[in-house]
Amino acid sequence: MMNESVHRLVLGDVEVIRVVEWQGPFVPVPDLVAETAGEVWKDNADWLAPDHWEPDTDRLVLALQTWVLRSGGRTVLVDTGVGKGRERPGSPPFHHWQGDLLGCLAKAGVRPRDVDVVVNTHLHIDHVGGNTVEADGEWIPAFPNAQYLIPAADDFHFGPDGMYGNGSQADGRLIYEDSVAPIHRAGQAVRWDGSHRIDEHLTLESAPGHTPGSSVLRLASGGDRAVFVGDLLHSPVQILQPCCNSTACLDSEQAVATRLRILQRAADQRELVVPAHFAGAAGAVEVRRGGGGFTLTEISGRGL
Repeated sequence: MMNESVHRLVLGDVEVIRVVEWQGPFVPVPDLVAETAGEVWKDNADWLAPDHWEPDTDRLVLALQTWVLRSGGRTVLVDTGVGKGRERPGSPPFHHWQGDLLGCLAKAGVRPRDVDVVVNTHLHIDHVGGNTVEADGEWIPAFPNAQYLIPAADDFHFGPDGMYGNGSQADGRLIYEDSVAPIHRAGQAVRWDGSHRIDEHLTLESAPGHTPGSSVLRLASGGDRAVFVGDLLHSPVQILQPCCNSTACLDSEQAVATRLRILQRAADQRELVVPAHFAGAAGAVEVRRGGGGFTLTEISGRGL
């Protein structure tokens, strides 16, 4: 199901633009969030379907999307998707994927030369592919004036010094060489560790577990708060069962600890939680403490 769309929300002095390249049923639940209990899906089917789950096929409904933040006079992209026409033989769903991030951004009024900062929350296949474009047989930065903020731990792990993830990601060498290495060669990569302040409203923080360098981006402006959590969550069910990892999490124990920490802070500080792949009308949820764990509310009524 192709469903390109653009939605906008204002949080304090920051405009948030959700740019959806694609959304629809993707993989069976056990293939991605195998640790979740089957009952939780059936017990919550009234709101999980159709936006997050296709009951007839037991497939997750996911989105490939980029978040555009206009903050302090600059334009910031959060993750860049799969890319277009990439060689990904070990990842059949993404092999020669015909994404159109630049076309989708154009519909949102964002030109490549206008982008000031690109955030890669981590260096998995579906978060870095739009970093680059092909020109005269070479891969070059898609956003010629942008700094690319790359978690140092992931850059090491998935780069040549870490043997391209040592098999932890299919097509690891191809992904790094066509989507990350060209950014280094162009002198546009900024490696960071721990935390990195983008401006007065936006701060990156390490959130390891899914990958060694996984990160979250925190937004605080006026009385509004949000946290862009990357792949900390693939499904709302992981908010109800936060000890359940995805099959792509490299350090299971650390991923659980990080997920709990981020959700606790989001609930306590009333941060809007914005995962990388939530589908539906909003792609974001409000999280609260309740019943010894967490409850959630989708935000379709807030503007997205």
